[in-house]
Amino acid sequence: MFAHFKKYTIRGFLALIPLVLSYFVVQLLYVGIDQRIMAGLDEFIGVHIPGLGILLLLVAFYFLGLIASNMIGRKIFSLIEKITTRIPIIKTTYQVGKQLSTTLAVPEKQVFKRAVLVDFLTPGIWTIGFVTGTVIDHQNHDNRLLKVYIPTPPNPTSGTIVLVRESQTRDPGWSIDDAMKTVISAGIIGPNEIV
Repeated sequence: MFAHFKKYTIRGFLALIPLVLSYFVVQLLYVGIDQRIMAGLDEFIGVHIPGLGILLLLVAFYFLGLIASNMIGRKIFSLIEKITTRIPIIKTTYQVGKQLSTTLAVPEKQVFKRAVLVDFLTPGIWTIGFVTGTVIDHQNHDNRLLKVYIPTPPNPTSGTIVLVRESQTRDPGWSIDDAMKTVISAGIIGPNEIV
């Protein structure tokens, strides 16, 4: 009974991490922009404009995206990452946040066709993979091979591509989101059965 309670308590805590991180980022930006800057701007203009704080927040995200996309911005973020890896608690939080943002930046629903289990490396050992397309093998009677991306947990942006026959895969009945959650959480969160 205690082991069951402990298991699902930990799962619940891990499921909350991305929500809490997102909440703190938005809260920090909201307090910094909407309450402090907007209070000063309202006094300067003399008129309160509803929704201006949200608009400024979106503009701030836009400019942050531009900065992060150019060479100078990448160097700044690389420096920040090097600094955060030296601070124990911040290192863990930053890495979780980075993995989440990297995963969300990959348009997996457009790139991945479906989630599969692949008989990979060792017979009888199944690995989660994502079908990205097909190729025709003309040397083997024009057999169709699946292009399957196998991510490395817990960072789904690193991995390997394998070409396998359909018979070397299993359909677990999982959505791409369910399979991705399993990869990111190193198997802690995700489906409990194969359909």
